[in-house]
Amino acid sequence: MLAIAAGRSVRFVTAAQLVLELKRALGEGRLDELYADYGRDSVLIIDEMGYIPLDAEGGRLLFQVMSNCYERQSMIITTNIEFSKWGIVLADEKLASALVDRVAHHGRLVEFGGKSRRVTDSLMLGNRKGRQ
Repeated sequence: MLAIAAGRSVRFVTAAQLVLELKRALGEGRLDELYADYGRDSVLIIDEMGYIPLDAEGGRLLFQVMSNCYERQSMIITTNIEFSKWGIVLADEKLASALVDRVAHHGRLVEFGGKSRRVTDSLMLGNRKGRQ
């Protein structure tokens, strides 16, 4: 059960969106302000981690947000990339190793298998589910 303190929130963002926002804030000189803003949430959900590879700067910026969460707030990461490949995603093996260490320390791994709901419901494949 997830309990959220009054005045705190759950924030959902894709990894790519987050990195773009971080890069914009860096360019505008308000990166510390953005880090603080993300730090106020009770739960940070980062979706699609690794779907879009990052450059070194993007990897470092994303690492900082995730590292700031460590032992301070809850974080949920969705990905289809195994930990051993996070170095490619973050463009830095050592950074990825440090991040995996933090995530694994208090984290819980939940694996989902089976058929994709999107494929099962696909009209292109002649499935009728969802048709009206």
